[in-house]
Amino acid sequence: MKHLAFTLLVLVGMTGTVHAAGDATAGQAKSMVCAACHGPDGNSPANIYPKLAGQHPDYLKKQLVELKAAVSGKPGRANPIMGPMAMPLSDKDMDDLAAYFASQQPTPVAVPDEVVVQGRALYMGGNPERNLPACIGCHGPRGEGLAQAKYPALSGQHPAYIKAQLEAFRSGTRDNDPNSMMRDVSNKLTDDDIRILSQYVAGLH
Repeated sequence: MKHLAFTLLVLVGMTGTVHAAGDATAGQAKSMVCAACHGPDGNSPANIYPKLAGQHPDYLKKQLVELKAAVSGKPGRANPIMGPMAMPLSDKDMDDLAAYFASQQPTPVAVPDEVVVQGRALYMGGNPERNLPACIGCHGPRGEGLAQAKYPALSGQHPAYIKAQLEAFRSGTRDNDPNSMMRDVSNKLTDDDIRILSQYVAGLH
């Protein structure tokens, strides 16, 4: 187990930025329709919508592809708001949008003092008694994610959005995680775990 954790940390440390295949300048022009919910630079003004700024481009592209697929009844990510928005996008549009939002800087989030100790323990070490893995293995020591594996960056994200996604994975209403990884993890989380983790990880940097 220690060897596995060390290997994952090494992989995270060696992973550099994955550059989108798209054109960020073209993506900025195409992003005007996204700005109302996600903000002009990908820092959404409302915490029910995710920040896209600084997210890995391959992860952003994956979400758009799967949102579009679900509208057609194929396996994907069902979302009544984003599905229709993704439907008219071409692969080139998705690449350009992903490149633009990935090039932006997410606004920082502060971690409340009362969640630091418990949040760090869960994030860094998991809970062996519940067979709960440490979040750091996939999302990195600073919440930067793992670009090559399409594991998202969480640092700077709205805590309320992270909380909503963990709850969606736990309930099964979101199911586009590879090999049910996030559904398996979230099923082992209590409501309090989710509250603490969502606030802690958003402030990592």
